[in-house]
Amino acid sequence: MTSRDLAAAHIMIVTDNVTDADLIKKHLDTEFCHVVTSTDPDKAVADFELHMPEVLMLAFNSLGKSERYYLELYRCSRKIHTQPHRTVILCNKDEVKHVYNLCKKELFDDYILFWPMTYDTTRLPMSVYHALRELAVTKTGEPTAAEFAAQARRLAELETMLERQMVRGSQQIEATSQAVTQAEQKIGAALDGFSRQLVQGDLRTEINRIKRDEVQRQFHAASESVKPLKQWAQELRRECTPHLESARALGAMAGRVQPIVLVVDDDEFQHRIVGQILEHKGYHLTFAGSGIEALKIMRKTHPSLILMDVMMPDMDGLEVVRYIKSAPQLADIPIIMMTGKSDKNIVIESLNAGAVGFVVKPFDRDTLLSKVVQTLH
Repeated sequence: MTSRDLAAAHIMIVTDNVTDADLIKKHLDTEFCHVVTSTDPDKAVADFELHMPEVLMLAFNSLGKSERYYLELYRCSRKIHTQPHRTVILCNKDEVKHVYNLCKKELFDDYILFWPMTYDTTRLPMSVYHALRELAVTKTGEPTAAEFAAQARRLAELETMLERQMVRGSQQIEATSQAVTQAEQKIGAALDGFSRQLVQGDLRTEINRIKRDEVQRQFHAASESVKPLKQWAQELRRECTPHLESARALGAMAGRVQPIVLVVDDDEFQHRIVGQILEHKGYHLTFAGSGIEALKIMRKTHPSLILMDVMMPDMDGLEVVRYIKSAPQLADIPIIMMTGKSDKNIVIESLNAGAVGFVVKPFDRDTLLSKVVQTLH
């Protein structure tokens, strides 16, 4: 990303204090061309979808307000996942430890100690530059290793399919060839038997001629017509061999890229339980403690499977599933719901929301494993 591209990036400052918004904008206007402010809570979603910022700077006077704002944005905006962006929190000295933990969990991307004002005012535009450069890397559109692996696994299945079809084709060709030979033998035997029953004239001689010159000739031609099919099958197998070897190699490489399983549950004890069940089964496990944290993770990572708790504090599991299934770039991710209640209505609602399966806590190890394996394969 060039200096001109960085300067032209869209930045939105969000706060409920107009004076703070103007102050921060003044600092950023010297470096960037498109800096806007959003100070009306009732227009939060509309402002975001109007400006589609690449850097979202949250400058509320408390972290609680920043968290509530971002929660509502995820709940109400259907464009937030279509707009790659980074979040920067402005905080005071009493909130540093808390905001650090929020950024560590990837609920937000970065923070600045802004209140009380220090002499390091250039830290403000510097944080925007860092955010934009990080964003530029993720916007290249290059496929991830996991995406390559998913395609390689499908390609590796081609060998099995081709081999199966080649076997069937060879069997059909051989069956046709045998049928032609048997038909020739049976018709010849029938004509021989018929000719022996005839006693007058030269009819026997005529039948022998027909058998030799007509019937046998036609069956010989039919038998010969099968030979090019056999040759074609052999050539196809020979030409496919190097490609199938590549497919096998890709399949082997894909096997070394672990499918990503995102576990979403506000109970860290459940994280440990799922981890103990799945950690040695060839999966890369990622954990989120809330629906919002899960959605934030999915801005940067496209999991192969999501294990979603139903009951969570900010957005419940059903709400998160509906959100995921409404976002085109996320809708293909399979989701298995987890709950401590085997209520029939919850099961029905989960499946209607788009979940592919359901497991009840406390987990049965074999049941959870079989559902994960079945879903990923």
